[in-house]
Amino acid sequence: MGRRDVAERTRRPARCASLFQSTFAEGCGKTTLFNALSGLSQKVANYAGVTVEKKEGPCHDQHGKLLRILDLPGAYSLSARTPDEAIPRDVLLGRRADTAKPDRVICVVDASNLERNLYLAMQVLDLGIPAIVVLNMMDIAGARGMKISAASLEEQLGVPVIPMQANTRQGIERLRITLSQAGLPLVKRGEYPASLREALAKAHELLGAGETNPDSNALAGTVSLICSRERDAAAAPGIDAARELMEREYPGWEENLVASQYKRIGELTRNAIEQTRSGDPTPTDKFDRVLLHPILGWLILGGLMTALFATIFSVAAVPMDWIDAGFGWTADWIKTWMAEGDLRDLLTDGVLAGVGSVLIFLPQILLLFFFIGLLEDTGYMARVAFIMDRLMGLVGLNGRAFIPLLSSYACAIPGIMATRTIANPRERLITILVAPLASCSARLPVYVMMIGVMLPSDAGGVWTKVAFMLGLYALGTVGMFLFAWVFHRKLRSGNSSTMILELPPYKIPALRAVLLRLWSRAWVFITQAGTVILTISILLWAATSYPKPADGDDTDRLTQSIAGQLGKQIEPLIEPLGYDWKMGIGLIASFAAREVFVSTMSILYRADDPDEEGTRPLQTILREQKRADGSPLFNTKTCLSMLVFYVFAMQCMATLAITRRETNSWKWPLFQFGYLTVTAYMAALLVYQGAGLLGY
Repeated sequence: MGRRDVAERTRRPARCASLFQSTFAEGCGKTTLFNALSGLSQKVANYAGVTVEKKEGPCHDQHGKLLRILDLPGAYSLSARTPDEAIPRDVLLGRRADTAKPDRVICVVDASNLERNLYLAMQVLDLGIPAIVVLNMMDIAGARGMKISAASLEEQLGVPVIPMQANTRQGIERLRITLSQAGLPLVKRGEYPASLREALAKAHELLGAGETNPDSNALAGTVSLICSRERDAAAAPGIDAARELMEREYPGWEENLVASQYKRIGELTRNAIEQTRSGDPTPTDKFDRVLLHPILGWLILGGLMTALFATIFSVAAVPMDWIDAGFGWTADWIKTWMAEGDLRDLLTDGVLAGVGSVLIFLPQILLLFFFIGLLEDTGYMARVAFIMDRLMGLVGLNGRAFIPLLSSYACAIPGIMATRTIANPRERLITILVAPLASCSARLPVYVMMIGVMLPSDAGGVWTKVAFMLGLYALGTVGMFLFAWVFHRKLRSGNSSTMILELPPYKIPALRAVLLRLWSRAWVFITQAGTVILTISILLWAATSYPKPADGDDTDRLTQSIAGQLGKQIEPLIEPLGYDWKMGIGLIASFAAREVFVSTMSILYRADDPDEEGTRPLQTILREQKRADGSPLFNTKTCLSMLVFYVFAMQCMATLAITRRETNSWKWPLFQFGYLTVTAYMAALLVYQGAGLLGY
């Protein structure tokens, strides 16, 4: 899109008349409210030029009028310290060409921590945008002995104030009624002291705003820009000069403004809050005595992880059998009713064999996402970061860095994107470099398949498989901390930061919100991963089917194919790891996505026998494979070698692309790929050769 197109869009009559923004202090239930208003009809993308998620959805007011609501990234203040916090600031100031300035804002605040949360709300009100203040978590405030007068706050703030419990949908209808109002009152900020106003007006002019006599609302926007410390603020013309001017003409102005803001908030809360009781420990306090205990906390965390993997191997078995049977029945039906030929082979041996071999693991992936969603919604995930803080400190990071790393266990891409909340550049870079060592959900199909080959149902129970799975995740975690420690010692620029983390109160998970996130993640996996797998499955089928033998002898057709010839070329490199050329092809294919390794194995080893029935489980086929000397190909040491390789390997091009975008350089993604590939190869070599020396 050219500049002219952007300009034309900017001049159009505002569709933003129906655009409602939701901004918040982190952990106040904003996303729960967004899900309650928008339901399943949500559109997720990224803001232009950055990897910060943009979530937008429809909302209907009391009269059924269609509105648009945007879920802004979390922030504690409009004085942005991180790139994530810069997004709500820029949207509210109308500084983003890809997002219209809102006509009103829904400020969601945590009623149980009203004073701190009102700081952001007051900054939004100072901008002069029509706003609605939502007091969420009123039940938790009541449990803490706080009696909050919404009417008093509404009178003092001059905007609608709505008490709410978003997780139970209490207050939703009143919010819809308020959204139906044709106009909302504007808040006019009290005038700045004359000397400060004069200095801010000069700074405002340096920023190129073009206003000769800006009002207080415009000056409030100038304050948010000048006080910001994130790198994107430098894009504003004259930002450095404006900062220097303010420090020169009004020393200590920022501290004075913060103090005056909290003074205003103090007056508000004194008039609006009645503390009916104090000193009694809350249920959250009681739970934290156990869950944050130096010993019990670790034991409980380990128990939860064990329960997760036990569930993955046991509960998911039934739907996995259904999916497997469904794909097998479909393949048999096609072979029955369709004439022999390349098209039939493509459908059965390419599409169904490839896609089906991965989608069979979808129940396990969904269980993983569901479990993580429950822990997030209860407030326990913040406790995990707190528990990990001391351990993270040993490697030069803090507990806040663990949040992106924890996200990486689902997928490294959002995990790396989440590092934008880390203000320290060095710690952010280290976190990005080690994030792929977290065993993501894409590795889960590989882990489950190889463990199943190594431990058939009659050779190892569920708990043995759980122990192996926990060991793989532990190995990746140890590697993550080890490399973080190494990078911390080598990347010595800048000082280490400390963690300031607010622990949200425990709450009963909102099942609807958890299921919405589960559906969103499942759809992403099916559409994105499924598309990649389908494409590669078709290409692999073609590579294993052509060229066809001229004499009609199919005995060595796979070896003579394009895939076979390529595999034979790389086999000497991977043979010391215990792999044959087919596994080598799988390793290469999995650079597109790790789970593609499974579909590749299905296509290659089924293609080795043209008469192979598609209904046979892949794990059974792999266990039957033999080496030239008659020994099992997928023996214990080969399976262990493959598992260790995938714990460390950088088998994901999308992750490298995100690293490139986040670091704005090819230097770090290439380094990331190099050190992880070398580590994976050496670790797999050590395991295979070491196991051979031990007699396995």
